Amino acid sequence: MPGALGSRAGAPRCWPRPPTARGPLLHDEDNRATRDRETTYTLTGEKVATVDAQSSYRPLAPTAYAQTLHLVLEQVAEGKKEWRIDVVPDGLVLGQSDFRRLYRSVNKYYYATGSTNGRSTLVADPVHVRNRTDPVTRMDTATQTVRTLLAGPTNWLRPVVDSRFPTGTALRKGVTALAPDDQNVLKVPLNNKADSAGRSACRMMAAQVLFTLRDLTSARVERVELEGGKGRLCALDADDAPEFSADRGSEGADSQYLINDKGQVERILDATDGTGTPEPVTGPLGAGTVPMGSVGVARDEERAAAVSSSGQHLYVSSVETEGELAEPLVTSEAKKAADRLSPPSWDGRGDLWVADRDPAGPRLLRLAGGTGEPQEVRVPGLDGARIEELRMSADGVRIALLLTKDGRTTLNIGRVERRGSSVAPEISVEDLRQAAPQLTDVSAISWSGRSRLVVVGKEEGGVQQVRYVQADGSTSGSGALPGVNQVQSVAAADDEQLPLMAETVDDGIVKLSPGDNWQTVLKKGKALVYPG
Repeated sequence: MPGALGSRAGAPRCWPRPPTARGPLLHDEDNRATRDRETTYTLTGEKVATVDAQSSYRPLAPTAYAQTLHLVLEQVAEGKKEWRIDVVPDGLVLGQSDFRRLYRSVNKYYYATGSTNGRSTLVADPVHVRNRTDPVTRMDTATQTVRTLLAGPTNWLRPVVDSRFPTGTALRKGVTALAPDDQNVLKVPLNNKADSAGRSACRMMAAQVLFTLRDLTSARVERVELEGGKGRLCALDADDAPEFSADRGSEGADSQYLINDKGQVERILDATDGTGTPEPVTGPLGAGTVPMGSVGVARDEERAAAVSSSGQHLYVSSVETEGELAEPLVTSEAKKAADRLSPPSWDGRGDLWVADRDPAGPRLLRLAGGTGEPQEVRVPGLDGARIEELRMSADGVRIALLLTKDGRTTLNIGRVERRGSSVAPEISVEDLRQAAPQLTDVSAISWSGRSRLVVVGKEEGGVQQVRYVQADGSTSGSGALPGVNQVQSVAAADDEQLPLMAETVDDGIVKLSPGDNWQTVLKKGKALVYPG
């Protein structure tokens, strides 16, 4: 039984979840008489995901998969015959374990469009490429990834990002390997279409390559040099790359924030190892004049937004200077606390987001710069679902939503589109996609890095689990995290090396450092967050 079935290069790929551990099943459809000359088999399983011609992953709720293979007996040499597959389904069909072994998730980077406070911010666009060498193109993983970068963003992300590479730019013909030299300089040979780029645009092109490849090469890339049809175009040092990072506003921000049992907002300073003594923040949120139930801290850590313990009011205040608590910026009219305001979240552009869960008028709200009149954001793909919780990505172009419908809460990723003028933009969340369709009861989420989330949820009939999920919905064999009981919320940082934090029912606030097990940090406290 073949482990994979191939057809045209570049066709979509899909893989069934096998009914047994062995892989997809083949069923003989013909009788013995017919099998003397030709035969038909049916390949069956459960289809759980597809990868399209852009190498973009799309998870699916498991559905039955059945495709027919037609084989004929052909004479290949004098006196010798062999069975050959005559008709195959489009694409490549793989079992999940084979897919994870043969392919890997990588991030390619493009620039966010729209107002970004005058900054050029890179956004991760996850795709899947072959591990090691592609047997068709003979390209190594790094070269495959650069090729997909030059081909442009995936269709899902395309409306909100741009590439600085001139149209038609591609790798120079014959390039199959990219690796840094002994000085950790990576040279990328491009065709003559790249020659039209100006110096500023070329540096931005180099930043796209540097961010895309920095996790792929065994040696750290210290410098990227782009070469065009007429020779060297430009170069960018790794030390200069952070100016293009979406998380540079929180770079080095080690602090964690939580609500104590008095409703005060507290901070744990410089908690690189997840330990430290909480102290009330400066200002009215730390004074506790109004008890708070949840908090979100701007990525520059100068301001915080907090929702009152009743869930009715949203306040914004400085956490650096003293002062009186200002009037709430948002008020929910819902009768029940569970139907009022969600925990707030800040994006990397300095905008504040919150959901009002009032059944009489549910709405997603954005406060530009964390001030002023809240703007309602359209979410056309909700289809009757209610937003329970939201987390904004650092780049500001993606939003993670927990949506409840028909008694199930699922994780969905939406694309934040901005139209109109910068003074009065029209903002909507488009093209919602389930990111973990196998989880039917998701209770907590947090962004963890540029294109990854940590998710707490259950499969149908299963127990609670904590795992990493990529923004495109893909998971790896190492995605599952050590077990921890009764998790109520999770918090992860832009810096993936900082500990993962979780609030539990019995053990209080616990931490998980890379390569370690869960450890209790605080017995009291709730709603712990990193900036964002």
